Amino acid sequence: MFLNSSSNGFSVLRHRRFAFYLGARILGTIAVQMQGVAIGWQVYQLTGSLFDLGLIGLAQFAPFLLFILLAGHVADRYNRGNIISLCLAAQLLCTLLLWTFTIIGMTVVWPVFTILVLFGSARAFMMPATQAVLVNMVPSESFGAAVALNSSSFHVAVIIGPVLGGLLYLAGPDIVYLAASVLLIMAVVLMRMARGTIQVLNTEPASWHTVLEGLRFVWSRPIVLGAISLDLFAVLFGGATALLPAYAHDVLHVGPTGLGILRTAPGVGAALCSVALAFHPIRRRVGAWMFGGVGLFGIATVILGWTNSFAIALLALFALGAGDMVSVYIRHLLVQLDTPDAIRGRVSAVNSVFIGASNELGEFESGVTAGWFGLIRAILLGGFATVGVTVIWAFIFPVLSKMDRIPQSEREGNGSTSNHPS
Repeated sequence: MFLNSSSNGFSVLRHRRFAFYLGARILGTIAVQMQGVAIGWQVYQLTGSLFDLGLIGLAQFAPFLLFILLAGHVADRYNRGNIISLCLAAQLLCTLLLWTFTIIGMTVVWPVFTILVLFGSARAFMMPATQAVLVNMVPSESFGAAVALNSSSFHVAVIIGPVLGGLLYLAGPDIVYLAASVLLIMAVVLMRMARGTIQVLNTEPASWHTVLEGLRFVWSRPIVLGAISLDLFAVLFGGATALLPAYAHDVLHVGPTGLGILRTAPGVGAALCSVALAFHPIRRRVGAWMFGGVGLFGIATVILGWTNSFAIALLALFALGAGDMVSVYIRHLLVQLDTPDAIRGRVSAVNSVFIGASNELGEFESGVTAGWFGLIRAILLGGFATVGVTVIWAFIFPVLSKMDRIPQSEREGNGSTSNHPS
């Protein structure tokens, strides 16, 4: 097995570029999470509309869907570290625009949705590069530990960000956006310091054939296709976290600080789970573990819709995050280790469409169903649908559900490629 005891834990931080990258990712994620609390609460206060909460996700999903395959080609053809730096800078611009509209007294929400379209575009180009660059920063034997530590650090940021956002919101949304801007500036600086990774660059001329190479590769790998499509439909139906501003306000009767705490609970569950995976990686029955994690995600969503207790809601969100972390960990290893480096960006783009975009589309779906059926019914419907998807996918992709071990890493590229420092 590619994971061994020497590669577990925090020893992977000895790789300098990975350490800088990790710092940039943590600070950038904290900033985005703080901003997310402010946007959700600000929009709901301005309109009181569940549908508008769903539009927050749609505004980010539409440009993501438009640009993501091109972004995968860009991630294979150009310096992935530079792409991430530019996208962080674009996110910084979005945050500064939100701050500007807030301090001039915004009374309508269309400027927020316009800015989120730009944010979604930056995220479209950032996600494939972010997913693909990690394997270039550490040797094969350290990759499993790097994935776990990267995931745990991400979820620690997801814990810290909403709490900070909720607390700072008490002083006003403009303070949240200003603090997020400072963190994003620091993230850009750290990412620039993470330069120098070795990457197999694709030198084929740009064409629809090369852009769609990642999609063809995924379609030819039933295990990879099953893993990322499982997440797509599970998250599509289980996007209840988009409704947390209304859930906190109307069901639990808590303010923005309470909302921040609720938004941290999935991150706490995911972070503790990923720390455990960093030191005790899953080695056997990985398919069963993956489906179990998605099933737990759905069950926890049902419990969230059933309860009106703040404590039980926190526990449900904690379990939701832990279950999601198990499936994310296994899926990331499957996708990255089964993909040649020369097309890793394009495959990561397809992965991002299925996974990353499904978050925003799931948020939109939750907003629409909440507008049709009501808040609680929408959450319950999403949870039951996620459990149903888990059962159906276990039958459709038996090679995945019965998989015992994760395959060895494939580090070499193929086709018209060349090694370049990036």
